Amino acid sequence: MYILIVEDESRIAKRIERMIRTIVGGALQSIKHINTLQEAVTFIENKTLDLVLLDLNLNGHSGFDLLTTAVSKSFHTIVISAYKEQAITAFEYGVLDFVPKPFNQERLEQAVQRITTKETTTVNTVKYLAVKKRHKVQLIPMEKVVYIKGAGTYTELVLVDGNKALHDKSLEKLEQLLSPTFERIHKSYLVKMAEITNISVSSGSKYIAELKNGERIPIGRTKYKDIKAKWF
Repeated sequence: MYILIVEDESRIAKRIERMIRTIVGGALQSIKHINTLQEAVTFIENKTLDLVLLDLNLNGHSGFDLLTTAVSKSFHTIVISAYKEQAITAFEYGVLDFVPKPFNQERLEQAVQRITTKETTTVNTVKYLAVKKRHKVQLIPMEKVVYIKGAGTYTELVLVDGNKALHDKSLEKLEQLLSPTFERIHKSYLVKMAEITNISVSSGSKYIAELKNGERIPIGRTKYKDIKAKWF
């Protein structure tokens, strides 16, 4: 696992690194500490990462300036901050967890294990999905997303106006972040349940979700009964 710690206090950064080495163990391939916003942005743009541990106050600069870039990437982001009042906003931007300072190893381990256990959220927190477009980060409100299609290691967001946008995160990682208003109805599709107008069975026993925009999305055989029960 490749991990970046973005923290301006070296004492805290060393404590985080010590805990991470214990928590991740042999799965840790690389861990890097950076204490400035600009250096962190450059590192994130040029390196492969699995996890960023981010402080929200970096030498007087707001970590939110980095957060929008971080959450648009393929890796997960966990915020470690004393500013508990910013937790809701951080979750709205799509962080995996918010660990308030002061913290202990048990709380940090709980956050990191959400990656390996693929634990999903049970509350409606994410309000935006950040995507890169023309070298800028664009925040797409969740109410504009109809469904999300897996596209290899990327995903394709299909919006209510018919436009599409690519996200760097995989379908599995977005499934972890999004609320139960989105359901994994097929191995390649996450669909907003409110967009489904009908569920039908076509020839060959193929299960189909018909959407408000007229599109027909396949439903996996193993998911049909569960999806139909939730839809009714």
